[in-house]
Amino acid sequence: MDYPAPLARLIDELKRLPGIGPKSAQRIAFHILKGSREGAARLSQAVGELIDSVRTCTVCNAFTDQEVCATCSDPNRAGGIVCVVEEPHSLLAVERTRDFKGRYHVLHGALSPLSGIGPDELRIQGLLERIRQGGIQEVILATSPTVEGEATAVYLSRILKPLGVKVTRIAMGVPVGSDLDWADEVTMAKAMEGRREY
Repeated sequence: MDYPAPLARLIDELKRLPGIGPKSAQRIAFHILKGSREGAARLSQAVGELIDSVRTCTVCNAFTDQEVCATCSDPNRAGGIVCVVEEPHSLLAVERTRDFKGRYHVLHGALSPLSGIGPDELRIQGLLERIRQGGIQEVILATSPTVEGEATAVYLSRILKPLGVKVTRIAMGVPVGSDLDWADEVTMAKAMEGRREY
C-alpha cells in the first residue's frame, strides 16, 4: 500500500532517527496523524526550539542552552578532575552515580579509521588547551568498552601523559546483578584486570 506523500515523507524522516525502524516510524507517524493539530504544532515547535536554542558548551562541549553549561559554571565541582566521554548523553550515565563531582569533556565521537573518524574529527584540542592552562590534575577516560572506545582511550593516554597529568581509565567488567555465565571473554578479562583487594 502506498501512503500519501506527506505521510510517507514523515515515515522516511522518522526512520533516520537512531533506534527507529520502519515499523516504529509508521506507529509514530500514525500517532501524530491521529492526534490534534495542536499536538503536532507543539512537537514541531519543540524540535525547532531545540535546533535554534541548544548549542555546545564553550568549555566542555556538552549540550546547553547557555554559553557555558551548568556543570562547568558550578563552583562546587572539582575543576582539577575531568572525565572524558564520547557523547553528550554519556555524561548522564556518570552523573547518575551521584559520585563524580568533577567536570567533563565531550569528544563527540570515538576514533574509527574505517568510518573516517580520526583525531581531527574529535574535540581533542579543547581538552589539550584546558590541560595546558593548568589546574587539571587528573583526566578520567570514560570511553565505551568498544574497539573504537578503547582505541580512543589509548590515543588520549598517549598524548596526555607527556603533559604531566594523571590519566586513569574507568574500570570495566561484570555488571552488578548479572550472572557470570553470561559474561563474554573480554568482559571477564577486564573484570579480572580491574580486581581490587577486598
